[in-house]
Amino acid sequence: MPLRPARCYTHFSGPPYTRREYIPGVPQPKIVKFEMGNVHGDYDYRAELVMIEAGQIRHNALEAARVMANKYLSSTVGDQNYFLKIRVYPHHVLRENKMMAFAGADRLQDGMRQAFGKPIGTAARVYPGTIVMEVRVRKEHVEHAKEALRRAASKLPLPARIVFKPLKPGLKPI
Repeated sequence: MPLRPARCYTHFSGPPYTRREYIPGVPQPKIVKFEMGNVHGDYDYRAELVMIEAGQIRHNALEAARVMANKYLSSTVGDQNYFLKIRVYPHHVLRENKMMAFAGADRLQDGMRQAFGKPIGTAARVYPGTIVMEVRVRKEHVEHAKEALRRAASKLPLPARIVFKPLKPGLKPI
């Protein structure tokens, strides 16, 4: 079955569903790497993608944002001139009660009776002020970091803002 739209899973109520040892058949998150670029570089600024609203971000949206930011930074700045880190992990298991949609389906399924649902993916729960991604760059690459995070934010289902913080004393805030 195809994926449902993100609006079906963006908002949450109730506690997170995270105990994988009791949940059979949880698919693995699609996020391949959480840290990209040069980890040991000497950087001046840290750009953060900070969430404005509370909600859930599915693992495939996080992976799409990561790929977008990483591709832009590696092509414009170079692989050795930035460090990109995903700061959230999709722990929450998403469930779906699959419904049949054809003639005579009412005789084959039970509707909302025993409607707990089967695991279909994972999501990261975020709250206002949660840092989803961070990029560390030198002073001359600040605009590229801002553009990379802007492109990554367009892949996420919730509004976000970009915040810059200096990593060294004496640097002026942006």
